[in-house]
Amino acid sequence: MKTQTFRVEQTVPRSRERIFSFFEKAENLALITPRWLDFRVLSASPVEVYQGRVIDYQIKLSGVPIHWRSLISRYDPPISFVDEQLVGPYAIWRHLHRFESVPGGTRLVDQVEYRLPTWLPRRSAETIDRIYTKPQLEKIFAYRKAVFADMFGNILSDDPGHAGRSDENNVMETESCV
Repeated sequence: MKTQTFRVEQTVPRSRERIFSFFEKAENLALITPRWLDFRVLSASPVEVYQGRVIDYQIKLSGVPIHWRSLISRYDPPISFVDEQLVGPYAIWRHLHRFESVPGGTRLVDQVEYRLPTWLPRRSAETIDRIYTKPQLEKIFAYRKAVFADMFGNILSDDPGHAGRSDENNVMETESCV
């Protein structure tokens, strides 16, 4: 299976600096992660985000606890940062968080590049991605988007410059890389 790309966007009526500062505290991830993942930060608090920072988490996938270790591989406040999975369920997981100043607020862009474990046969991995992984990512980011809108407000965008397609939750995604 080749690396896949999943992308969502959301615009909120808050400054880029305010939104970026929310993400600089890893404990805040628990606030925007669905309860069914039973997300826990394992690293000692406070967990501040900076380049080179390694953060340990635990999530549950279908009730099974999974240890997840991330490295903040790029950190450019208040514009963006990247977390990359060092230990976890994926062969590759690279999550770009980008914060763009726009009229009236900030556009949050999440772009995840991921690949399922390489021990899976290609067709099995593609099937798992289609029926489980991608739908789970859509649910997780739709939840995150709803919580973020409740916390910070929401600006709906009809900007034709957005790539991808919108679903009924206004979640943007691009086509998978081939």
